[in-house]
Amino acid sequence: MRTTDVAIDTRGRRVVDVTDRVEAFVREVGESGLLHLFLAHATAGLALMETGSGSEGDLEELLERLLPRDDRYSHRHGSTGHGGDHLLPVLVSPSLVLPVEDGRLVLGTWQRVVVVDPNRENDRRRLRLSFVSG
Repeated sequence: MRTTDVAIDTRGRRVVDVTDRVEAFVREVGESGLLHLFLAHATAGLALMETGSGSEGDLEELLERLLPRDDRYSHRHGSTGHGGDHLLPVLVSPSLVLPVEDGRLVLGTWQRVVVVDPNRENDRRRLRLSFVSG
């Protein structure tokens, strides 16, 4: 197994495309197998989605409707609405497993790997990439 950590800065953004960084790692490995991505944070997740077409804004609006930034949450430390941030990983998993063939991610035509991070109190994230040959 080969593992690396990637630092992600989410300052000012709720959806951050990390596909290029993930692809660079699997290119360096140069083999076929499975790539496990893990975001070790209680208020962020990973997803596959189309980017660059306005979908990021649509996702942000959806999350605002599902997890409003108001005072409704029992979990109340941090800023108003932070309790909703802690519910995000129930909806957007903190991990993904993706196939890799000959050092290339196997993704659909428009699929990109994104970090989803509604938490405005922590803009430094660590993404762990673990490749298993096979």
